[in-house]
Amino acid sequence: LEKMLDTPAKIYFKNESVSPVGSHKLNSAIPQAYYCKKQGVTNVTTETGAGQWGAALSLASRMFGLELAVYMVKISYNQKPYRRSIMQTYGAEVIASPSMSTKAGRKIITEHPNYQGSLGTAISEAVELARTTPNCKYCLGSVLNHVALHQTVIGLEAEKQMEMAGEYPDIVIACFGGGSNFGGLAFPFMRHRIAGEEGKTHTRFVAAEPASCPKLTRGEFKYDFGDEAGYTPLLPMYTLGHNFSPANIHAGGLRYHGAGSVVSQLKNDGLIGAVDIPQLESFEAATLFAKSEGIIPAPESAHAIAAAIREARKAKEGGTSPVILFNLSGHGLIDMTAYDRYFAGDLANYDVPDSEITDNTNDLEKL
Repeated sequence: LEKMLDTPAKIYFKNESVSPVGSHKLNSAIPQAYYCKKQGVTNVTTETGAGQWGAALSLASRMFGLELAVYMVKISYNQKPYRRSIMQTYGAEVIASPSMSTKAGRKIITEHPNYQGSLGTAISEAVELARTTPNCKYCLGSVLNHVALHQTVIGLEAEKQMEMAGEYPDIVIACFGGGSNFGGLAFPFMRHRIAGEEGKTHTRFVAAEPASCPKLTRGEFKYDFGDEAGYTPLLPMYTLGHNFSPANIHAGGLRYHGAGSVVSQLKNDGLIGAVDIPQLESFEAATLFAKSEGIIPAPESAHAIAAAIREARKAKEGGTSPVILFNLSGHGLIDMTAYDRYFAGDLANYDVPDSEITDNTNDLEKL
């Protein structure tokens, strides 16, 4: 990649695409399923956007003998049939969300019959099912603190690998949906900066989110629900509003209205930065990465690659040689329909009007 960009920057990536489910999500799925089993739970439920979290929890649930119901965002249910098939292969029940199986889903379908769903909607349905099903618990794949903690295995491993390479990152980058992938990579390095350790206080941390769902770059830091129906507790977060309807981009795992509380506080304190990446730029970066490294990345991961390429090009223009580390959070081998559409010129960029963000966040309590 460095050669193709002709940049003096040094680019490293943590490769999470080689797990059995093709992403980093098993890091949290296994402990969550394990503790549910320890508590005597028999059924679990969750949501999934692109299907990577759903696939991970499907495998983890099978490992511990749990029954799993996955509410998969409807647009991804239709766009990504093979991720749905992976979940079903592991034994999970997969329901397109919004659905008629819950009160929240029926309300949304009644009011918006053609609505293609969001992670906020799918969370509402999964939480409702957990509330109304005996011996059932809800598991979440991002946003919450315990998930970010599980994912720090990414950053801890990356830290040791960078030591083996004799390097320390000047810039740490990860794609951003709810925050566990970004936090998982960034938090272990962030602790050194916060502690003021010599030679480790200069690192910049960059969250790469879709321009069509820009909660960190354009959202408001307010108390908001984690789901559309308002079943969850209020969380302090950068948010576009829990009623926000994201565009139907192929990076389904990043179509979430809010950011995890810890990441949001770090952003508010000026300790991390964020960039928004248009859909077409993300696929351009993905194809460049595939040609140079031989790995076809997930559309979500492509946002981190695009941000890393931006930094590498800045280095070339400025004559600097930063060490860049990003997380390749998953492979795109089951997302080839998205690549087909990109090559056919059928994909587009999406922008969010300021008025839409204002309308969705006006009534939320500001921090």
